[in-house]
Amino acid sequence: MRHPLMIAILGLAGYVQALPLEQLQLPPGYRIEIAAKVPNARQMTLSPEGILYVGTRRDGRVFALEDRDGDQRYETRHTLLSGRRLPNGVVWSEGDLYIAELTQLIRLADIDSRLDNPPTPEVLIGGLPDITHHGWKYLKRGPDGAFYFTLGAPCNVCLETDPRFASIMRFDPAGGEAAPWVRGVRNSVGFAWHPQDASLWFTDNGRDHLGDDQPDDELNRAGQGGLHFGFPFVHGDGLADPSFGAGADVINSEPPVALLGAHVAALGISFYTADQFPDTPQTTLFIAQHGSWNRSSKVGYRVMKVSTEGEKVTRVEPFITGWLQGERAWGRPVDVLVEPDGDLLISDDAADVIYRVWYQPESE
Repeated sequence: MRHPLMIAILGLAGYVQALPLEQLQLPPGYRIEIAAKVPNARQMTLSPEGILYVGTRRDGRVFALEDRDGDQRYETRHTLLSGRRLPNGVVWSEGDLYIAELTQLIRLADIDSRLDNPPTPEVLIGGLPDITHHGWKYLKRGPDGAFYFTLGAPCNVCLETDPRFASIMRFDPAGGEAAPWVRGVRNSVGFAWHPQDASLWFTDNGRDHLGDDQPDDELNRAGQGGLHFGFPFVHGDGLADPSFGAGADVINSEPPVALLGAHVAALGISFYTADQFPDTPQTTLFIAQHGSWNRSSKVGYRVMKVSTEGEKVTRVEPFITGWLQGERAWGRPVDVLVEPDGDLLISDDAADVIYRVWYQPESE
């Protein structure tokens, strides 16, 4: 039997930090505990050996976590890199760890066996824009073997001549160059491929300073490359931009498959690729909402559950809430990752932890 709800971090590399996990609301039968203590925890990736790699944004470090005693908590933490520039994006693939930094994509070869003596990073892509506004990147390897990463707009709203801005980039490691795969994406910090048709689903954060309730953050679907998703011409469900809306008629922009709410800061997403959770087919998405920073009353700060059918979204509902108490938020979810056994990991860069969520019926 799994441990019940944990209220504090105890025995994690000497850390003791009380967090009010009792304030978190989950559906009946679901449990949550703290699986690791990680400063500024952002994107996560897991190797087949069970090593969890974690990128950061403001911290500048990249970590590797191990659960050596099998207690479902990552009590051992290695610092692989430090002093880096926005090493937010991480993905493990074929033995190596790939990291998307501000201006480059790097690789740490044969990383699982070198946690205590990491190799010198190899630069795969250099010369990416040296602009920190929306410069942190989300990174994954696609079913086609190429690497995909985000490159946000260097502004709240603007029209840049560099086509790499406001895009999701694709890099073919077999000698190809990095180039925009889809455009008109203001600031995506999360994407995943649909398990049935391999289409790319991604979040996009809407522009600021159009009021509390517009435009919505978006969930989008790209069944192919070359599509445009509206920025900076239109936002959300077709809201014309006050400065750039006149250009909307020439881009043939794709509408979002779901609207997620204004200023919720929808970030990391994962399809649920396991079978532990009831009523959660593998066409279900989990989305981390980081929460608003410039709204008169705060919104977001939760994990959402999205049901899909084919190319459509059929339901969007809260899965975990409670990090926001009134106008005070004590945690900010960033990324979600499904473990092979079906547990869901959630990173939190405000509480500096990674949570584990699992299902355990009340009778057990």
